[in-house]
Amino acid sequence: MSPQNGIHGTARPAKPPPRRRIGALLRFPVGVLLVSWEYMWRVTALHRSEADGDHGDLPPLLPDELVDDLTQALNEGAGPMFHRRFSVRIEGAVLGPEELMEAVAADLNRPAPSAVAVFHKTRGADGPARVGDEYRVQMPGPWDGPVRVLHSDSASLRLGTLRGHLEAGQIRFSARRDGDAVHFQVEAWSRAGDRWADILYSRLRVTKEIQFNMWVHFALGVATLAGGRARGGVDISTRRIPAELCRGTDRWGRSSVAAGSG
Repeated sequence: MSPQNGIHGTARPAKPPPRRRIGALLRFPVGVLLVSWEYMWRVTALHRSEADGDHGDLPPLLPDELVDDLTQALNEGAGPMFHRRFSVRIEGAVLGPEELMEAVAADLNRPAPSAVAVFHKTRGADGPARVGDEYRVQMPGPWDGPVRVLHSDSASLRLGTLRGHLEAGQIRFSARRDGDAVHFQVEAWSRAGDRWADILYSRLRVTKEIQFNMWVHFALGVATLAGGRARGGVDISTRRIPAELCRGTDRWGRSSVAAGSG
């Protein structure tokens, strides 16, 4: 049987077989140790908060033209969803918000922690991230993270997960002016991609902490890229959304709860 193709004629990424997924239980802690070592020696203040979420925490709808057989939709994941925001106020920035987002889109590896994530463009022209481009995010363990660019403008860049990703969801990077500073934010909507990942993600919390450290490092890397410093540290908010709300969405992210409420 021929492989199913996506919008670019790309074969569906293969989901790791059970043996490799079980192997993640052994190899993912290595990634945790790498980022935790840096976490222990970091002097930047981290301000964490956690709360229960609701329907308002669901991610933006997926664009019709970018939904295909490669899409790993939120309703296809497992377990609860976590809506997380990682925010920094960058003082003394040389780059303004638009210049900063241009620099981030030009090379996602510049602010990313190489010990945890390396972005490889697998579809699209050389150069900055453009709508429809695809990347393979190389991560610790047997899972790599295929993603597709869903939206890009002067203020934000949004990616969505594809088949074979550890998670199902979206990630958005955005920047705006905040007085005489620049406010940068990483906003993630993610749940485990399957039941194996759910063991690592919401039960053992291994990948949840890897994600936490990864995006903290990314936000601080963006502050460095901007030529300034993260004043006051990094603010991290996490909201936990029940699995039932995720299962109640379709492939585009439309919620039956919202539709029924009028």
